[in-house]
Amino acid sequence: MAVTLRDVAQRAGVSIKTVSNVVHERQYVKDSTREVVQAAIDELGYRPNLSARSLRSGRSGVIGLALPEVRLPYFAELADSVITEAKERGHTVLIEQTGAEVSSERELLRSPRLQLSDGLIFSPLALSQADVGLLDVDYPLVLLGERIFDGPCDHVVMDNVAAARAATAHLIDTGCRRIAVIGGHRDEDQGSAALRLRGYQQALQAAGLPLDEELVAYVGLWHRHDGAEAMRELLASGVDVDGVFGMNDTLALGAMRALQDAGLGIPGDVRVIGFDDLEETRYTAPTLSSVDPGRMEIAQTAVQVLLERIEERLSGTERAPGRQHTTSYRVVSRESSA
Repeated sequence: MAVTLRDVAQRAGVSIKTVSNVVHERQYVKDSTREVVQAAIDELGYRPNLSARSLRSGRSGVIGLALPEVRLPYFAELADSVITEAKERGHTVLIEQTGAEVSSERELLRSPRLQLSDGLIFSPLALSQADVGLLDVDYPLVLLGERIFDGPCDHVVMDNVAAARAATAHLIDTGCRRIAVIGGHRDEDQGSAALRLRGYQQALQAAGLPLDEELVAYVGLWHRHDGAEAMRELLASGVDVDGVFGMNDTLALGAMRALQDAGLGIPGDVRVIGFDDLEETRYTAPTLSSVDPGRMEIAQTAVQVLLERIEERLSGTERAPGRQHTTSYRVVSRESSA
């Protein structure tokens, strides 16, 4: 049998209302009473009934966050930022991992588990523009990423083209002329890889440098070993390289290891820049230059917009058309491109 508020109240010797006040973290409970009630909660293993709470109030106080791979540092740090922002606004976050599989991402949008939350922040990696109709759902939804545009829901995006152009221009400004880019996806015309490749190409063209296909390293995933393997293949091919733009920091870090294993100095022989400005880039040897895509701004905007949509739904207001929110970026220069 599930433990109830009444069970906790009897064990603590207080009223059910007092237990409810403690569970909902209301301030007007004595510290001594709160300690007694919390001890009873812990002893009995009481857990709030989110479904019942949702039926009474029309909200659960929970929002969903669906990500492709939590083990990728960018998504892990993004999840941390979303959780922090949601907590400051009195909400809890439930995380779903889709594995970047198209079937999982499509299933998620129809999942009955979403009934446990008030809305969803969704970052797809496998869906495409052809799936835009799936985003026309009957619950508050905020989209992240660059797989689908012009959908019916709010969309928080980073300016991938401009940010990648700035990263490449940074290497050009430091004297690089043979810049490799690591992270391309073959036959992709939409998504972060395609957009960042476009920004790289624009920077080369603006500087009057040739577009050399031999300097473009295509990979399957954006993990560290993919960056290392791509860099090793570039070096083995004999192509001349004096700069490397990794489409994310993990690719760039893998490339740095391959360069160092080959006896090349960074930045003496090859300058390197990544993308995402992960925390670990400040502690690598050398520290890694990167593009800060406004991750905290993405989290704050996504949570704020989602909560606005939740309030809009609860008030019975007619749903306004989806809006696109583009965050700012900046190039962070460190030792790897000094």
